Amino acid sequence: MTSLERIAILSVHTSPLHQPGTGDSGGMNVYIAETAKRIAARGIEVEIFTRATSPDDLDNTSLADGVLVRHISAGPFEGLRKEDLPAQLCAVTAGVLRAEAAKPEGFYDLLHSHYWLSGQVGWIAQERWHVPLVHTMHTMARVKNLQLADGDSPEPAIREIGEEQVVQAADRLVANTQAEALELINLYGAQPERVRVVHPGVDLESFAPGDSGIARDALGIHHDAIVLLFVGRIQPLKAPDVLIKAAAELLHDHPDLRSRLLVVICGGPSGSGLEQPDALITLAHELGLTENVRFEPPANRSRLVTLFRAATVCVVPSHSESFGLVALEAQACGTPVVAARVGGLPTAVRESVSGVLVDRHDPQHWGKVLFNTFMDEALLSTLSHGAVEHARSFSWNATTDALIEVYEEAVASSTARSTRS
Repeated sequence: MTSLERIAILSVHTSPLHQPGTGDSGGMNVYIAETAKRIAARGIEVEIFTRATSPDDLDNTSLADGVLVRHISAGPFEGLRKEDLPAQLCAVTAGVLRAEAAKPEGFYDLLHSHYWLSGQVGWIAQERWHVPLVHTMHTMARVKNLQLADGDSPEPAIREIGEEQVVQAADRLVANTQAEALELINLYGAQPERVRVVHPGVDLESFAPGDSGIARDALGIHHDAIVLLFVGRIQPLKAPDVLIKAAAELLHDHPDLRSRLLVVICGGPSGSGLEQPDALITLAHELGLTENVRFEPPANRSRLVTLFRAATVCVVPSHSESFGLVALEAQACGTPVVAARVGGLPTAVRESVSGVLVDRHDPQHWGKVLFNTFMDEALLSTLSHGAVEHARSFSWNATTDALIEVYEEAVASSTARSTRS
């Protein structure tokens, strides 16, 4: 049992109601939606505050029993990039505070903010409401800037400063992995006693092994095809270009595979990828891979499961990744993962058991690793079985239980601090 009755979740720049895989919607949306539903199922009411991006958003929306999404009007509905949102934080903060002011005093027991923009709002709301603030970064500017893709723009100083402020203000910081916890401590000066590691989970009922042949029939893919699947937002940070270039290198060395190799890119432009939304299509054409690369729009959960089941391997070549939910979802479907050895991916993917980790982003090297993986049927079988078992050690229920423990700890710490003062 818990003493918590009601919490507020802040997700300023993206709504848990949005389709992951395009714009600013990704793993964070899934994280918030899945944990909020399970927190509510444990008897704690949840209200999620997010910025309205459409006139249709102005009404509050029920995400699930006990979970209400509140849309805050701040700036124009459309046309604002995430990088433009700092200028709207005053309006967002005012909307959040106004909503709480209409409630009885002490309405919320705790705030949980996601991403630094939400943390800035939470920092002020925390002081006004006299409740503890729990914050999850999801990605960090200093980490991203240390691992930039060639030609990508670094994160601005305003974000680094904003993240530092949130780190100092939060009662507890939730890191996805131990590696992220160390980054918070070493790069941002977080106090170790305030940092807690809580792994994200996977919906093991939805993402489960299935018949590859049926999945391929549904997608119109030949049963003997070698399918290399990328799922994610199309931007340099996620490095889908590395996969396409690796495919070109692979076919240069093994031209006999041209009739069988299929690269599937599932997602939509995001971030700096919006500047050249057709860059990957152009790249595939320039490399002579037009017939070997298939582009899929962001997929709902059902289609995503079908894509994972149809894939030979799921490829996650990101330059930076706080965890990598896609890798976990693919493994839950029995699909081995070939991923970059960055950020949280060595936690999401168990090397030599559920997948293969790659140390650099050289396309020629990736081509060789991919070839050696998908051409070894015994290895693929071993990794497939290992992938399912590894994914079973992660669940959203376990994530939620751990989060509630952090919440209770933050409340106890905040109460003790108030008593002393």
